[in-house]
Amino acid sequence: MKTLLDKTAALVGLIMLSPILLITALLIRIKMPGGPVIFRQQRVGRHGQLFTIYKFRSMTTEHQGSSVSVAGEARITPLGAVLRRYKIDELPELWNVLKGDMSLVGPRPDVPGYADKLNGDDREILLLRPGITGPASLKYRNEEELLAQVDNPQEYNDTVIYPDKIRLNRYYLHHYSFWKDIQMIICTVTGQRMNYAGERI
Repeated sequence: MKTLLDKTAALVGLIMLSPILLITALLIRIKMPGGPVIFRQQRVGRHGQLFTIYKFRSMTTEHQGSSVSVAGEARITPLGAVLRRYKIDELPELWNVLKGDMSLVGPRPDVPGYADKLNGDDREILLLRPGITGPASLKYRNEEELLAQVDNPQEYNDTVIYPDKIRLNRYYLHHYSFWKDIQMIICTVTGQRMNYAGERI
């Protein structure tokens, strides 16, 4: 049922959202010239296999920075900030779902250096296909704003947020429910947050 939901929803989503996808692509071309519309990056997927993720570009092309993004960074363009705030930059990931690289719900796919270095029981989250949304994504949907409030965003992410995301994703693995997936998708669309047990917070 999960695979059927993923494929069906991704195809329907790409068709229904095509006007938004087209308008966003045009805005990026106009407001952020000199670079690609679609951002491509290698991410760690199911069983640790690398795949290419597709997102709308939200940063300047010449940026060199951490894999951890913080609200208000100069490398994030004004248009990019809007796209990231409303998660519009992630809509092309529906293509990843349709291809089978990702699921609608699951752990967010990390860049090499994080998920591929998991140890012990934490590696079991690699059994999951990465998702556009999930329990950790919903709890930390304001992650960039949260990181902007600490002195060392990279350290805070590595020692506080990332370990908690692993805990949430392991809980999801062991307490999977198709209807919880539906609930998380609804909360993602409506802008609500959920804790690891699937309750709105």
